Amino acid sequence: MECTVRWHHGMSFVAETGSGHMVAMDGAPEAGGRNLAPRPMEMILAGAGGCTSYDIVMILKRGHQEVSGCEVKLVAERAESDPKVFTKIGFHYVVTGKALKPEAVERAVKLSAEKYCSASIMLGKTAEMTHTWEIVEA
Repeated sequence: MECTVRWHHGMSFVAETGSGHMVAMDGAPEAGGRNLAPRPMEMILAGAGGCTSYDIVMILKRGHQEVSGCEVKLVAERAESDPKVFTKIGFHYVVTGKALKPEAVERAVKLSAEKYCSASIMLGKTAEMTHTWEIVEA
């Protein structure tokens, strides 16, 4: 896996991933940015959310659950001094589907958190992680 990040101007950067996709990042105005794109640390949080959501949907589908939606809201706290790593991250999943089994959703969340989600497991090396979930009937 590879990625190239180029400084654009001000505090804006453009990343080009090894798979050929591009994403912009920018700093906060008080740090010289223009607030045109997500902050780099927001991208890390979003990546963890995408990684775990992918796991949840895949695990539920493989378990023959009729999942039709998955949303995860992440709320993070960071250290006050440099390096300002994440110290706490809360994941709250809202899983939508038809007659979803609570034990299947709980199992999917646990497997993602403990075995499959590389991004959140890596972040868990510095951050206290919590995972909650709810089911919405479709």
